[in-house]
Amino acid sequence: MKYSVDVVRIRENTIQLNGWAIGRTPETKITYQVEDGRRQPIEFQYVPTRRDDVSQIYFKRTVSQELGFDIRFPYERGRDYYLVICGEGRRLRVKYNEELIAKRASVAHKRMQKIKDLMNMETVRVAWDFYKENGLKALVLKSKHKLEGLDSDYDYGEWWELTKPTAEELAAQREKVFPYMPTFSIVIPVFRTLETYLKEMLDSVREQTYANWELCIADGSPAGQSLERVLKRYADLDERIRYVVLGENRGISGNTNAGLALAKGEFVVLADHDDRLTPDALYRLAEAINENPGCDVLYSDEDKLDMDGGALFEAHFKPDFNPDLLTSVNYICHLFAVKKEILEWAGGFRREFDGAQDYDFIFRCTEAAAKIVHIPRVLYHWRCHQDSTASNPESKLYAFEAGARAIKAHYERTGIKALSVEKGVDYGIYHTRFAIDGNPLVSVIIPNKDHTPDLDNCIRPILTRGTYKNLEFIVVENNSTAPETFSYYETIQKEFANVHVVRWEREFNYSAINNFGVTFAKGEYLLFLNNDIGLIAEDFVEEMLGFCQREDVGAVGARLLYEDDTIQHAGVVIGFGGIAGHTFIGLHKAENSYFHRAMCAQDYSAVTAACMMSKRSVFTAAGGFSEELAVAFNDIDYCMKVRALGKHVVYAPYAVLHHYESKSRGLEDTPEKVARFNREVAVFAKKWPDILKNGDPFYNPNLTLRKSDFSLRDLKKEKIGEPYRLELEEHADTDDDHHSKL
Repeated sequence: MKYSVDVVRIRENTIQLNGWAIGRTPETKITYQVEDGRRQPIEFQYVPTRRDDVSQIYFKRTVSQELGFDIRFPYERGRDYYLVICGEGRRLRVKYNEELIAKRASVAHKRMQKIKDLMNMETVRVAWDFYKENGLKALVLKSKHKLEGLDSDYDYGEWWELTKPTAEELAAQREKVFPYMPTFSIVIPVFRTLETYLKEMLDSVREQTYANWELCIADGSPAGQSLERVLKRYADLDERIRYVVLGENRGISGNTNAGLALAKGEFVVLADHDDRLTPDALYRLAEAINENPGCDVLYSDEDKLDMDGGALFEAHFKPDFNPDLLTSVNYICHLFAVKKEILEWAGGFRREFDGAQDYDFIFRCTEAAAKIVHIPRVLYHWRCHQDSTASNPESKLYAFEAGARAIKAHYERTGIKALSVEKGVDYGIYHTRFAIDGNPLVSVIIPNKDHTPDLDNCIRPILTRGTYKNLEFIVVENNSTAPETFSYYETIQKEFANVHVVRWEREFNYSAINNFGVTFAKGEYLLFLNNDIGLIAEDFVEEMLGFCQREDVGAVGARLLYEDDTIQHAGVVIGFGGIAGHTFIGLHKAENSYFHRAMCAQDYSAVTAACMMSKRSVFTAAGGFSEELAVAFNDIDYCMKVRALGKHVVYAPYAVLHHYESKSRGLEDTPEKVARFNREVAVFAKKWPDILKNGDPFYNPNLTLRKSDFSLRDLKKEKIGEPYRLELEEHADTDDDHHSKL
């Protein structure tokens, strides 16, 4: 017999236990008792619950038996209690009192519990599959990262308890009167919903601190299975609740459209029938609308709610509007609100996209919107159960096929030429291959000082194995001293007519060297490359060029891996470490990143110029690289100038290459180099004070700036919304041979 008590809560005079117990087969009968300290039975409430996760792990299938439990019993301070689990001739007794419950809530105990949770059959199976595909070194690295994750002082559920609005804040919200008090029409399609889930959703709407709303429900349950009894009771209680019983299932789109037809408010809010809103959800929408006049679309962060409704997990803290991320994954999802006029212009839900009807709808609304506002707060709890795409993507494979069609339809409407939309790293993550318009010349600019083996390993594979052929290479010779370097230059130029070496004869200045190289380039597109880049994806130029050809894109970066296949660069966040830093450093290429972000094309504030493509026209308009930034932050500064022109900076994850830069170059600790680094930090901070003060729009303020893994902010060290301040050090980690030390 196996068991686990996952959640223990003391609420006033009650103890609540949530967990599961199983025998050798799903049919094994398990019974429960609760005893006091004298081991005498006491009365308790017992509700069996489904635990499809447990059945999948231990029985490799979903079973009809309810393997979980929700047990509640009266509690008096200072007394001992026992949960007795009986099955297969055994009686297991688990003791509970205040001291033990407090101990189990401690950091050390939770860490041990997390370790215990890792030691199960599912973990072994996943680890074995990962080992077979990626090898032992990758498995060791992934295991190390898992164990490092055990060191966090709290899990998301605890973090939520520390950050959710207090009772006093909710009370103040109820008294607030905004200059503009829009009516929100919350539209919910219902189909054979469990009454418990539907009641929870309806109750969460009625508990809103902002009162100017209406609830529009369309019940598409089959005849004889409608939920009219529940809906009528709620409508009688609250005149703001209206519903229609369709008598048939019109599909998710048809049912939702029937709900939309009831909506009379200025803004429409979409919600699912089995989820929950936070009590301040509509208040935060109204607040954002008043703070952002003219906004047409709003969305918030969200988390997941377990099947029993007792635990929150897997919060999704999102960036501000990110159109390229949206074509990689429907990251917006919940909570989503749209102005009624935009909805009417875009049209309702379309049946041909059922399964991804909300994805298609979000595309059409955001295409029409003049202003899109992201609210960086969790306002929506998405219930996660086995039949939900939130938990089991393969259970609704058709949804992801419909999602690919929604992306293609978006491209057609916006004039973007896509060759294909394919499955990415997981279901629901998409990889677009773009059509290349013509055969434009791409000028590859590589500064070089000696290190000719590295340079040859960079140039030769791109020329011989790379699939894009219309290239020219401008090698900017930068004060080399080794005779063999100049011999190599002669050889490579004779061997390849499209390789040209030009000489820079002044002091090292990365910005000036690249600006100098551009004066010799003939291409319409410029590809800035370090000399220690190694080819992995033979079509990396096409992957980058597909984005760069778009009128709204000004610069494109690649995914760069260290020699051991861990991530060196997957986009840049302004604010990491105080100024700027790369995302997901040290994560193995096969590991899952935060919501698969390392494998999603998306917009960032900046990318590294170790491999960066830009239009020549944009480079000219931006004024090239800023030469007052000789070593540090010049590529970040360039990307900021590109964005100031109204252009996107895109990270292209399938343009993947090796970057042989050392992970531990050591400190540049001469007084001259430290002074230069500090001077360039000050230059960057003076040029771009707003983003350093207000935060990177492509990074969520609920996430930490101290690490690159998108983990939660440490509330003991970082306040929500406050930037992490960089103190100028006596030593600076910089590198004269490369462009930007983050």
